[in-house]
Amino acid sequence: MTTHTADDIKTVPMTPELYRYLVAQAEPPSPVQRQLTEWNRALGDLAVMQIPHEQSAFLTLLTRMTGATRIVEVGTFTGYSTLAFALGLPPGGTVTTLDLSTEWTDIARRAWQAAGVADRVRLRLGPAEDTLRSLPEEPVIDLAFLDANKDGYATYWDLLVPRLRPGGLLLADNVLYAGEAADPRCTGDAAAIRRFNIKVRADTRMESVMLPIADGLTLARKRTTADRTPGRP
Repeated sequence: MTTHTADDIKTVPMTPELYRYLVAQAEPPSPVQRQLTEWNRALGDLAVMQIPHEQSAFLTLLTRMTGATRIVEVGTFTGYSTLAFALGLPPGGTVTTLDLSTEWTDIARRAWQAAGVADRVRLRLGPAEDTLRSLPEEPVIDLAFLDANKDGYATYWDLLVPRLRPGGLLLADNVLYAGEAADPRCTGDAAAIRRFNIKVRADTRMESVMLPIADGLTLARKRTTADRTPGRP
């Protein structure tokens, strides 16, 4: 008989069969989401930049659960994650999404229009750092999502956290970076992600957990004055 301890790794190794089973437990993709996936596949290797559908379903559910009405997304690509947020928004809610590419976001616009959510999306083209600095310096953002250049994550975090309302959420994608971020000797984007992960854990304004969704997803919540954390005044 095998015995287990509380320290045992309890995450189930992901096989192709298990992954298909996991995906089948999520809400199935809509016709527009299926079409957008096909458009992304036509881009070749760039298609890897689309978030997987089970992550999309999680973002939609999280938006609905939190009642978020003001979302900021850094990194649009072809708009699959933007669409996920928009589908979860209540009437009057908006997702402001930031990107540089008109080629990719033109595909996104087609998908948003086809899904009937274009009126909920505010696309801002230009360097994300500049756009974030132009946003009101008030804590009004309910939910933010980072999925852009990895060497910019730390800067985007610094610009978003003050603008996040107390109790608001900040999500960061690719925080495992295919597992490379766990290696202290990693370089390049993996090293940037590793430094970002250290920064997140050290930020006392936020509480966070890293989830093994897709390539790793950090879910961070801005603390409120009502929070009581052991060991902190």
